Amino acid sequence: MTVNLTETRPAVTAPAPAPAPTPDARPVARVVLEVVKFGVVGGSGVLVNFLVFNLLLHGLGWRAMVATVLASCIAMATNYVGFRFFAYRDRASRTRRQIVLFFVFSGLGVVMESGLFYAGYHGLGLHGPFESNMVKALSIVLASAFRFLVYRTWVFQQDARRAA
Repeated sequence: MTVNLTETRPAVTAPAPAPAPTPDARPVARVVLEVVKFGVVGGSGVLVNFLVFNLLLHGLGWRAMVATVLASCIAMATNYVGFRFFAYRDRASRTRRQIVLFFVFSGLGVVMESGLFYAGYHGLGLHGPFESNMVKALSIVLASAFRFLVYRTWVFQQDARRAA
């Protein structure tokens, strides 16, 4: 029996490291997460908005504009809690300025939403339960795009020390 002492074993290699994420991936992921959180809070606000709107308009027979404005204001108040303590809880701490800006911009959103609703409900004559809810939905979507931009830009500003 002969033993070959010159045989070499193959070297064990470590697995290749995973490729590093591109520099732009992290900010994009952060914005995507922010949009998802905004959607969760906004979605609950939309639910509150529709429930109150339909109860007032179709259940209790209130006037359409009173129902839409009141429903939007109640949803705005519930949204503040959700945005402050869920969607933007990592942002700068609550200040009087933040609260004022939130309600000013939310008020502008209510004005936009109500104006769009008025145009569809009264201007186009979309009075039925289905039609009024479709007009309400479209007005909420358009006003929400405005709200998302102003909330993330001016109301719940990113703390520069945490962003780095």
